[in-house]
Amino acid sequence: MSARAGVAPENADYNYRGTRRPEVLALLPPLKPVLKVLEIGCGEGKFSAGLPGTVEAWGVEPDRASAEVARGSLHKVFANIYDEVESELPLDYFDLVVCNDVIEHMTDHEDFMRKIQKHMAPGAFLVGSLPNVRFYGNLFNLIVARDWHYQDAGILDRTHFRFFTFKSLRRSFESTGFDVVRLEGLNEARWPDFSPRTIVERLLRNAMIFLTFGAAHDIKYLQIGFLVTSKRG
Repeated sequence: MSARAGVAPENADYNYRGTRRPEVLALLPPLKPVLKVLEIGCGEGKFSAGLPGTVEAWGVEPDRASAEVARGSLHKVFANIYDEVESELPLDYFDLVVCNDVIEHMTDHEDFMRKIQKHMAPGAFLVGSLPNVRFYGNLFNLIVARDWHYQDAGILDRTHFRFFTFKSLRRSFESTGFDVVRLEGLNEARWPDFSPRTIVERLLRNAMIFLTFGAAHDIKYLQIGFLVTSKRG
């Protein structure tokens, strides 16, 4: 099971490990003042370090250079993948677990969803984001261009093992013992230009949303944001 951090835009130059992710922060409900946080794929630690009310923030980050930076702002950082450090994490401890663009890098994401609950305190939340495989640009490539081309970043990042829609992500959470609090589209795409491809993509997107009476609105978003809570305890 791999746990790498980073948002997944369609830009290979994006800084995967150094972002603050305000759009994910906006998913969180008001939390109690004393907050113990575990961020899996913490990158340089900027998300957890900036959470209000945090008194203890732990991180797991396989990129050693990023983990070293994170140690400057987090309580404890493991420079490894989650599977290798899980036994060192306290049980029933964390009030919040953060998974910003890591679950898609896991070979068995539902196994992770079951295991992580053992380390969450009663009433704790799991928050994060992952790529939306139904994003209209990806659908264009699949339906019109008849292509599925792996890249260095984005929805079809070559290090992704799993691909999700809103429906499949909800099913995974519910089948592994979570209650889904919020599932929301994040990072609605902007139009970079008016090239022939961009115009066709826009027409395809609008037609799908119109013909489904709005049910296909999820194709506008690059990512899916989630907030869930464990049924344990």
